[in-house]
Amino acid sequence: MSAKVDEDACTGCGACAEVCPADAITVDDVAKVDSELCTDCGACTDECPVEAISLEE
Repeated sequence: MSAKVDEDACTGCGACAEVCPADAITVDDVAKVDSELCTDCGACTDECPVEAISLEE
């Protein structure tokens, strides 16, 4: 599993990247998650103000 970003919903605010303890998220226009680094902690899903990130099952 890893976090998945809904690129249509993502505003690129960067809140998710700021709270990611694994530094698995980068933000240009939208957030991108490096699935190799993602630890599935859920911090990004809790922080996203537009609910654009979810954990894949």
